[in-house]
Amino acid sequence: MPAAEDNWTSLPAMMLGLARAWPDRPMLRYWRGGDWRRMSWSEFSLQVASVAAGLRARGVCPGDRVVIVAENRPEFLVADCAIMAVGAVSVPGYTTNTLSDHTHLLRDSGARAAIVSTARLAQTLAEAAGLGGLDLLVSMEDSPGAISWSSLVEARGDLAMLYAEAEQIPAGRLACLIYTSGTGGPPKGVMLPHRAMLANRDGITDFIRALRLPKDASYLSFLPLSHAYEHTVIYLLCSFGLEVVFSRGAEKLSAELAEIRPQVLTAVPRLFEVLRARILAGLEKQSAFQRGLFDRTLSLGMRRLDAGGLNVFEKVQDALLDRLVRSKVRARFGGQLVAMVSGGARLDPDLSGFFLALGLPVLQGYGQTEAGPVVSVNTPWDNDRTTVGRPLPGVTIRIAEDGEVLVRGPLVMDGYWNQPEASATALRSAPPEGETWLHTGDVGQLVEGRLRITDRKRDFIKTLGGDMVSPARLESLLMAEPEIAQAVVAGEGRPGLAALLVPADRQGEEAVKAALRRVNGKLSGIERIRYSACVAPFTVENGQMTPTMKVKRKIVLQDHAAVVEKLYQ
Repeated sequence: MPAAEDNWTSLPAMMLGLARAWPDRPMLRYWRGGDWRRMSWSEFSLQVASVAAGLRARGVCPGDRVVIVAENRPEFLVADCAIMAVGAVSVPGYTTNTLSDHTHLLRDSGARAAIVSTARLAQTLAEAAGLGGLDLLVSMEDSPGAISWSSLVEARGDLAMLYAEAEQIPAGRLACLIYTSGTGGPPKGVMLPHRAMLANRDGITDFIRALRLPKDASYLSFLPLSHAYEHTVIYLLCSFGLEVVFSRGAEKLSAELAEIRPQVLTAVPRLFEVLRARILAGLEKQSAFQRGLFDRTLSLGMRRLDAGGLNVFEKVQDALLDRLVRSKVRARFGGQLVAMVSGGARLDPDLSGFFLALGLPVLQGYGQTEAGPVVSVNTPWDNDRTTVGRPLPGVTIRIAEDGEVLVRGPLVMDGYWNQPEASATALRSAPPEGETWLHTGDVGQLVEGRLRITDRKRDFIKTLGGDMVSPARLESLLMAEPEIAQAVVAGEGRPGLAALLVPADRQGEEAVKAALRRVNGKLSGIERIRYSACVAPFTVENGQMTPTMKVKRKIVLQDHAAVVEKLYQ
């Protein structure tokens, strides 16, 4: 652990300070030219200084917004840190954004400069900028009309001077604009100052130390760096000495887990749904005896989680099955994981229970882009899968009279960029003291100091009969069935609920209907799904999912309006 950690007031000061302390330590690992390569802390800091000098030489000034659109790779983190080091504001964007998404990002942020990873993205950003164009466009690949990344890196930077300047950056200065996923409307730019993300680091310090990670511990980075969750987590885990390994993508993830053998992994619920489906699909190819062993392992694991323990005979069985079954499952995930932290959306307790019963350390946390983004997290030694854990140190949570979760602390954003009304709605006083709280829009409960998220405040469906129903709960139950990959529930102002269902691989409509009947058997009358239709998958490419794999409910319902209407006829 670094010695001067309590004195940092900005992310660049932290990163450059650590580079001084750990010059030869591996920092980043990435795939390039058919092989894994490493970047040390010293190499990282020298590149940051060079890019910072190059940006200044080309007119980037304090307060300027600079868009970054790139895959998870060292250049993204170098650019991000360099932008903040010169006092400018980093604006990460998704590589999967449409032209209109990029246009909105540029226009809303007022960015006049952009750094991209490919020639295609350079062309797209130039088109999105419109007639006026961009004052500065940098591409990591050769691209007509763009400055090459290599020319920035070749610039001569004064690392000592940059470090001295970074130490003077105030904690309250705007560090980045992180645009929300836009599941319910146009993305808003969340203004995160350095203090918000450093507060997150302070909050997880005890958690990381208690994990007792080895000196060569690694973190496999899978979620896009343009998302608040991954953007902050990268800096935090780097600062504790973990080597960050950039994944090559979803299709390589299973192989990378076995090869890299990381200690820490972060993910979103959709990834856990996919992994469970793969495990169950693979189980179908096994013998009846092997399937029986797996089922018994799962059963005993769940009993241990929920019943508070096993009898003597069950403990002997469980220990044997741990060697026969769980060890093989853990090996598929590298065998060294101490924390698989889920965030970004609610993780169904049955889904997390599946992995915990198989011996994998799945922990659910809670956060929002507007809160740095981590608010609370479970720990391996105090893990309640029905909750999202206890608030981080320095974070205060209150439940409003209407059930909304309110958050206070240095991690909270400054507001939404150029949206004073939306900012005033999100950041407003609450009785009895009248202090300012972040109104999260989530509905929850505090149970013995732990936070339990039950719904999104605005996502309740009110049926024609006046009944209020949570679609999120029903969708979780539907997707827990192996025959159903995705689900969106509709019914606002209708005589009953309807579901748009995406069948899992190799599952037909009849199998999906059978799964729906099983779910309906667990529900009360007002919650039962009366109408359903099988539809094509919701994907990022068709605009029905965010880049972090959250379903855009509003878009899905708009795109399938005719299907829903036909169900009610």
